[in-house]
Amino acid sequence: MRAAKLSILTLLLVLLAGCGFKLRGSAELPGYRLPFATIALSLAETSEFYAHLKRTIEASSPGTRVVSDPREAEAVLTILGDRSEKIILSLTAAGRAREYQLVRHFSFKVHGNVTAPAAPAVKYSDAPVTGPVEYLPASTITLRREITFSDDLVLSKESEEALLLRDMQNDLVQQLMRRLAAAKLQPVKVAE
Repeated sequence: MRAAKLSILTLLLVLLAGCGFKLRGSAELPGYRLPFATIALSLAETSEFYAHLKRTIEASSPGTRVVSDPREAEAVLTILGDRSEKIILSLTAAGRAREYQLVRHFSFKVHGNVTAPAAPAVKYSDAPVTGPVEYLPASTITLRREITFSDDLVLSKESEEALLLRDMQNDLVQQLMRRLAAAKLQPVKVAE
């Protein structure tokens, strides 16, 4: 009887191993290979967004680190604007807001920390003129989320709004990381 149980158990283990079953293991962050070794963020170092972005950059791109001094960085992420707004979408019969739309507009650019050399002495030359460079031109990421509102559930709706705002920030960081990973060094076009 014991030999039969042992053989059945062995058979089940062999079948389980043969089907391709494997423990999942540890979760890996999506790998974003950033095209620069150091980056400076033009954000307040005490802000939650700065900490989140820095943690994501250093965790998902092992070759890149965030520095505080822009002069030491190979690339600089400059924030051109970060604006949040709450728009009323619909009203109740009593004239109170029933639905809102949370909108966040985030404008930025990523430029290289390369100083332009002095102008050549010869005015007309075939030598290439180097100047400021940028990884990403001025861009805007716009995020939108809808939320319903009820006067009876004020506290729960406030916590739901805070969760949506945190979700928007997570989404913003992921979109920013994808754009940073796709960045390429290019000369700035100067209007003549």
